Amino acid sequence: MEIILSQIEQYISDHTTEETAALKELNRQTHLKAMMPQMLSGKVQGKVLEFISRMMQPKSILEIGTYTGYSGICLAKGLQPGGKIITIDINDELTPMVKDYVAKENLTNAFEILTGNALQIIPTLHHTFDLVFIDADKQNYANYYDLVFDKLVTGGWIIADNVLWSGKVVETEKDKDTLAIDAFNKKIQKDTRVENVIMSVRDGLMIVRKIG
Repeated sequence: MEIILSQIEQYISDHTTEETAALKELNRQTHLKAMMPQMLSGKVQGKVLEFISRMMQPKSILEIGTYTGYSGICLAKGLQPGGKIITIDINDELTPMVKDYVAKENLTNAFEILTGNALQIIPTLHHTFDLVFIDADKQNYANYYDLVFDKLVTGGWIIADNVLWSGKVVETEKDKDTLAIDAFNKKIQKDTRVENVIMSVRDGLMIVRKIG
């Protein structure tokens, strides 16, 4: 299902600030070298994530799902001076690419890259976070949410990607990933500890604010 008309998507892109040279190169290299390049946030969503982070000015960010580092770089641009982003991915094959482009954006000191199962790593993190970005395996979205919630400061934010799942969330027949995303969205909607909104940016961003 086409969530936004392709002509409108192009118009939005045409009227969005261009990527930095490093991010543009990372975008291209991801499409050339990585599997499933459609997972890349890309120019428009990347700028949205950057702007959200700049408005929040977080001291600490947790990203679940590094991929080639595009979204993490965008989020890291909003960190307070001396701030840190911890990013977790189960696959280390793309780590050299991530480190390369993090360095090109002069963000090496802000990044801590962890490899492994996020379900096992998150409980070992003795940190509190101002902002959490969830963009990993869809069937564990609800589990990631539960694991990070107590590590999120009151007034902190969670952003989850792909919550419209190419529009499949409104279809009658749903596969396992779609069912998981739909259940996650409903879980957030019922959680009285948060306020939330879904933005129809790219494949859908659920933005959650912890109020209690």
